[in-house]
Amino acid sequence: MNAPLITPDRRSLLIGAAALGGGLAVGFLSGEADAAEGAAASELTPWVVITPDNLVTLRLPCPEFGNGSMTQQAQAIVEELECDWSTVKTEFASTHRDLLSPGTYGALPPAASFFGGRSTIMFRTVALQQVGATARERLKAAAAAQWNVPVTEIATEKGVLSHKASGRTLRYGDVAAKAASVTLVGRPAIKSPADWTFVGKTPVGKLNNPDIVRGQLTYGMDVRLPGMVYAALLQSPVHGGRLKSVEPDKVKGMPGVLAVVTIDPDEARGVAMMSAAAYGYSLTGVRAGVAVIAEHYWQARKALDALPVQWEDGHGAKWKTTQQLYDAATKALESDANARIEKQSGDVSGLATAKRVVEQTYLTPWCDQAPMEPLNGTALVTDDKVEVWHPAQNSQQAHWVASDESGMVPERVFFHQTFVGGAFGRRLESDDVRVVVAIAKRFPGRPVHTIWSREEMTRQGKYRPMVACKMTAALDDKTGLPTTLVARQAARGHYPRFADTAYFLGPIPNVRVDARELADVHVIPGPYRGPGYNSYGFMQETFIDECAHAAGVDPLEYRRRLLANFPNPGWVKALDVAAAGAGWGRTLPKGQGLGIAVCGWGLNGDPKIGTVVAAVARVDVSRKGELKVETLDLAFDCGRVMNRDAVANLVEGGALFGFNMAMNEEMNVADGRMVEGNFNTYRMARMADAPKVNVHFDALTDAHRYSEMGEPPIAPIGPAIGNAIFAATGKRLRRTPFRTQDLSWS
Repeated sequence: MNAPLITPDRRSLLIGAAALGGGLAVGFLSGEADAAEGAAASELTPWVVITPDNLVTLRLPCPEFGNGSMTQQAQAIVEELECDWSTVKTEFASTHRDLLSPGTYGALPPAASFFGGRSTIMFRTVALQQVGATARERLKAAAAAQWNVPVTEIATEKGVLSHKASGRTLRYGDVAAKAASVTLVGRPAIKSPADWTFVGKTPVGKLNNPDIVRGQLTYGMDVRLPGMVYAALLQSPVHGGRLKSVEPDKVKGMPGVLAVVTIDPDEARGVAMMSAAAYGYSLTGVRAGVAVIAEHYWQARKALDALPVQWEDGHGAKWKTTQQLYDAATKALESDANARIEKQSGDVSGLATAKRVVEQTYLTPWCDQAPMEPLNGTALVTDDKVEVWHPAQNSQQAHWVASDESGMVPERVFFHQTFVGGAFGRRLESDDVRVVVAIAKRFPGRPVHTIWSREEMTRQGKYRPMVACKMTAALDDKTGLPTTLVARQAARGHYPRFADTAYFLGPIPNVRVDARELADVHVIPGPYRGPGYNSYGFMQETFIDECAHAAGVDPLEYRRRLLANFPNPGWVKALDVAAAGAGWGRTLPKGQGLGIAVCGWGLNGDPKIGTVVAAVARVDVSRKGELKVETLDLAFDCGRVMNRDAVANLVEGGALFGFNMAMNEEMNVADGRMVEGNFNTYRMARMADAPKVNVHFDALTDAHRYSEMGEPPIAPIGPAIGNAIFAATGKRLRRTPFRTQDLSWS
């Protein structure tokens, strides 16, 4: 093959499609964006910038909130780019650039946009590999042109281009500017996972760890801008309430106070033009509120505390106690009115005459995501543009919400993603972005940094939904396995469905699963690590344990029988590995016990996909009911892993998250108002409370998938602990949190 053809009029290098594997490079892989916002002379694609000193900057359209998603995405690009990992740094991609050149970064349907936190979905990994391969081939083409040799003779390794026959080498940075003008006629071929040499092979830590240690990352709370002012926020203490009256003149003379502004949820907004948003706008709405704007936050906070405000509570005030709400949920289970069928097969009428029936009701409470960084954000609204600096979970959605709230056309909105100090779903729906812009637009011309106090954030949550569930099963006389199952649910907010997470439904011939929406409940639900799954896992695996006990079968063996014909062998393998790691079957003294559970996330009705996690808990319960969770053994199958250290981190963190959720977490209601406001009342596990977590990789099946690991470990922890408490004491726990219940025994 001859040297690449140079076309001086376009300053482009054309590479024959045959040499590149065929196909056209289009959309965000084309790199034809030199005139676009943010373009640079050494920009090989909108994703990749290489400077003369060989520093590689990857622009990634995902937030980073501690889960390592930016590192994982960078790894996929570097696998193909073949640069030196030590020279890589990352930046947040521009939502504005993606808007002006659609598909630059978000070349997927809006709801599956690149601008989110998940990083191992295979189609996303493939697209990221293509980014790296495109940049690599441009570099090779530029080197081949400079040396006047065929591009097929150019090799790449750790940021160096080499020509073996002549012994010549170039660093990527030496030809990056020339490579930026290369147009690839074909789409470069990418490696199959079997041929990876970096992803899954080379241990790497999170790219931003050094900057975290040095305190050099900019989180939302760290934003500082010229002329910036601060807003302290207070919203209706009863979810859904309205502002009745406010007396701004009472505080306008206080030190530093600049303005008192109000937020009206009934105000008309520009929803109609926002059809391209990733999620529905019904989820992003603001709540009635008032904010004091001042030169400094504590000036704003003190003035807000002194501000006379009256609220119209609305219908939510009728709920006087948490128990009243719990009773309403469990009562709803007794009626079929407004029930939505999720799954139905066979004939469940045989329950009425069955000889062995297990029937129990379970309940999980509202829980707050409680991220370390409180909700906050900064916005500058002027006549001709809106700028937002914000720790969002989906920056593309946040961009559209900022446009919608401000009334500014999206082309004049500039969203600056910051690092995120924890999210767990609370920042996913962009209602916090809407509040920040709603306040800033009432004080135009200066950047306004709005901060929720810890109390305000906790009481204005979008919580893990309170869920009640009643399950009834008929057991076979010989095997003890369920032959009929009826499951009834009641909640405000269902995601995902019960039927999608219940692995045991397949072998049961007669099944009915239904759900009721508690429309009259005013407490606002939202995403919470492992939405829906975190409640249903507790209920399902506690119930399976109860069935095993009624059948007189060991709980591990009972689950193995349920999974005997399951199409995914990873489930039984995970159970066996976790049980072996915990020493299942050994005799323990009274007051000590082992409990087991297995749950699957991301199945969407297909048991061959997603991630399964099995957990075994060992507990010690004193006669007075003092509970100590000694160890948690977890085994999992997500197919394959890309970064072993990152996976271990996610499993350990998820296990402790599930541990705290089951042991401690519960948001309460009094006269419609949320009670807990800070960590003195909303209990969180301390280091001394934490069990030892053993993570076992031996259950991996090497199936061709890289399913996520952030959410799957959450669900099996609670039921494993609860089942262990039963083994230790004979007491069965059917609701969380466990700390509020009497565990004493004699």
